[in-house]
Amino acid sequence: MTTAVTSAWRTYRSVPIIYRIAAAFVLGSALGLVVGRPATALQPLGDLFVRLLGMIIVPIVVFTLLLGARKLTPSTLGRIGGQVVALYLITTAVAIVIGLGVANLVDPGIGLEIADAEAQSAEAPSLVEVVLGIVPENPIGAMAAGDVLPTIFFTVVFGIALATLVEESEAGTAVHDGAEAIFDVAEAGAEAMFKVVWGVMEYGVVGVFALMAATFGEAGAEAILPFAKLVAALALAVGVHIGLTYLLVMQRGLMGESPTAFLAGAKDAMITALSIRSSSGTLPVTMSDAEGNFGVDEEVYGFSLPLGATINMDGTAMYQGVAAVFAANLVGETLTLGQQFTVVLTALLASVGTAGVPGSGLIMLTLVLTQLGLPLEVVGMVAGVDPILDRLRTMNNVAGDLAVTTLVAKWNGAIDYAGTVWSESADVSTVGTVDD
Repeated sequence: MTTAVTSAWRTYRSVPIIYRIAAAFVLGSALGLVVGRPATALQPLGDLFVRLLGMIIVPIVVFTLLLGARKLTPSTLGRIGGQVVALYLITTAVAIVIGLGVANLVDPGIGLEIADAEAQSAEAPSLVEVVLGIVPENPIGAMAAGDVLPTIFFTVVFGIALATLVEESEAGTAVHDGAEAIFDVAEAGAEAMFKVVWGVMEYGVVGVFALMAATFGEAGAEAILPFAKLVAALALAVGVHIGLTYLLVMQRGLMGESPTAFLAGAKDAMITALSIRSSSGTLPVTMSDAEGNFGVDEEVYGFSLPLGATINMDGTAMYQGVAAVFAANLVGETLTLGQQFTVVLTALLASVGTAGVPGSGLIMLTLVLTQLGLPLEVVGMVAGVDPILDRLRTMNNVAGDLAVTTLVAKWNGAIDYAGTVWSESADVSTVGTVDD
């Protein structure tokens, strides 16, 4: 009996967690549709998942952002690095704005309500209050209160200051070794939090099942359309961002190159990202495309692409805008200009460190919803359709990595056009078949 249980458990664990959560989403929804209102009795199991998500917010912010800031010293960046980081941040901000714009047009979430859920703030802050609220009067108090945006701001500033101390001081001195020790503690803390996140997501299978059963038990079949609109809104936003930002502005406008050629050169990486849902896992293909299809020098792509896989999260950040509107609609609210500006800032700053976290899109969403005072139940609800959303986000992220890399290489004369997609004499049939 024990052997059979152990074998069944191992088989269950062998299925990737995101697919188990997706199955829980479908089964919970089906239960709610079949059973009806009695399924709402499962709500406490979903509430526990929401509490667990809230528990990990501040530690995740502090530890992962310290590690992200460790890479942002002036000497590490230099001219090329500064251009890469600046473009990553700009395109990420644009992506969030596009996500918010598309979501405001599509209005995902309309027609669905979360039982007993409401926004935590009765009155939305003004834009001026949002800007002033970025800087905490008491950083420790902000962390204790769970104020995400000031916590992010202070952690990034403190992390960059530590990185600068490490760079400017001599090894063996108290200042140098002390700063390194703080980074070592942050690295250990981040690894520990990865374990905690793993445990939370394991329970998320139960939590998502309960949340969806309660949601569909309360709302019935009418709840299906809002989720379809959520997926459609993100797909549309990704298409707009790739077409407008990467192809029209960056490739045609700033580089003077063919958008079609860029898509031909980037298609291997984009298809791989769409398939495996991992920017880091796609990195070897992305680097191969950068060198073989685009002719970018290694000194550029060797820095920009690994960094992009870490901090460039255009698709993921865009999703925060779409999901924030979705969450607001669930509680019958309309995001004000100040709140939408908060989404941009929170997602932009969080993108520096959360890319390496398992389930990074859901973790970032937890941060954004907490800052807006919107119900965290939404995280569990959208987790079920996340396998679809994550593929779109990752494809966008990888396309952005290559768009920024080729533009910076162009600016710095680091492209060899011979035999690439940029060359008029290139054989189109060979594009995408670069030898290792």
